[in-house]
Amino acid sequence: MPLHNRNRIDPISEDVYEDPMSNTLLNKFQLPQNSTQPEVIAQFIKDELLLDGNAKQNLATFCTTWMEDEVHDIMDLCVDKNMIDKDEYPQTAEMEARCVHILADLWNSPQAHTTLGCSTTGSSEACMLGGLAMKWRWRQKREAAGLDASKPNLVVGPVQICWHKFARYFDVELRQIPLEGNEVSTNPEKIKDYVDENTIGVIPTLGVTYTCVYEDVAAMAKELDDIQSEKGWDIPIHVDAASGGFIAPFIQPELEWDFRIDRVKSINASGHKYGLAPLGVGWVVWRSEEDLPKDLIFYVDYLGGNMATFALNFSRPGGQIVAQYYNFLRLGFEGYRGVQQACVDTAQWLADEISKLGPFEMFYDGRGGLPALSYTLKEGDWGFNLYDLSDKVRQHGWQIASYPLPNDRQDTVIQRILIRHGISRDMAALLLRDIKAAVEYYKAHPVSHSSSTRTFHHT
Repeated sequence: MPLHNRNRIDPISEDVYEDPMSNTLLNKFQLPQNSTQPEVIAQFIKDELLLDGNAKQNLATFCTTWMEDEVHDIMDLCVDKNMIDKDEYPQTAEMEARCVHILADLWNSPQAHTTLGCSTTGSSEACMLGGLAMKWRWRQKREAAGLDASKPNLVVGPVQICWHKFARYFDVELRQIPLEGNEVSTNPEKIKDYVDENTIGVIPTLGVTYTCVYEDVAAMAKELDDIQSEKGWDIPIHVDAASGGFIAPFIQPELEWDFRIDRVKSINASGHKYGLAPLGVGWVVWRSEEDLPKDLIFYVDYLGGNMATFALNFSRPGGQIVAQYYNFLRLGFEGYRGVQQACVDTAQWLADEISKLGPFEMFYDGRGGLPALSYTLKEGDWGFNLYDLSDKVRQHGWQIASYPLPNDRQDTVIQRILIRHGISRDMAALLLRDIKAAVEYYKAHPVSHSSSTRTFHHT
């Protein structure tokens, strides 16, 4: 039955909860036999979505949870536009290209107006593309020199899970430099012990997922320069700037991490994190057109024109891309700087206040990295562990992440709070109030499993 044929659908009651459907259990795993009025089903789905957490109180996620009304309007205009069909929607495609060049300029590409890049569904896909380009360039050089190209490896520190996926999916050995002692990011001096002639690249992270600190891209590049001088291995860098790519240019403009460093060949960032765009858009940009192997570019001619594409995904809506372009024009450099500085200031304020509570030792206080804070429990029996604290504040809707560090520091459990656009100082004060109340509660009602380990989910 055509959906527009309303004659075949029972009329709706004035109140959806008086409708006969309100007295039935909805089908969960099988298509219903008949159609239902849209207002009824929409209301029931809205009701079920109330069982989700409040996204704005989810301070475990890096992703955008607040947008201006104009962004919602733009998304509605683009919900039916397939981003891959650049011939049918040339202006949307033009906006995507403009975003690429805006980012190339922001990240100091020497060829900002001509270099290549693309939008993706997020940083994970962008990382895959950056990794593939490194693998292709390495393989081309090896084959041109008549050398074996069957054993590529990639050297990383405490990276996000997408790099583990890349290595497994595309048959690359992942060599992960462990954290030792009090290290919270990759020690550049260790790189020489992990790279060799089969290394396709090294991945520093600008805003480590676990700790929110910036890795020292310039120092890592210097180590690779020395290695090239000694061994002759010209190893490129791809910077995973999923979050920091939209923070450092505005808050730490003097920090050299981007294309100002010759060895940096590509950068990715998440538009839907600190880029302030809606969920579903990431970016990857190459230093110059020559750094993206042409073998990775496909041309499709059945959508109305001969269009180049080099994303892993194919069909997806264009709204997030247009919303990103809106943010670029709407905020400009100073607008982004103001938004990110407010987030940094709030993160530092909250870190200072939490450090005064007694049980917590600040691990990262929001200075020198992302607008975030993380802390551990001091030695002693406080009557709770950080997992307990996460559970307790969740009773008030707050979601804050507790998890162990990776590699050789799994015994260190930290709690992380991210401050994003839309998290005001007053809202942070409400969270502080609830953390204080939780600490007092556990003083009066200590739990017996303070040293236990639990399963955790990392966003």
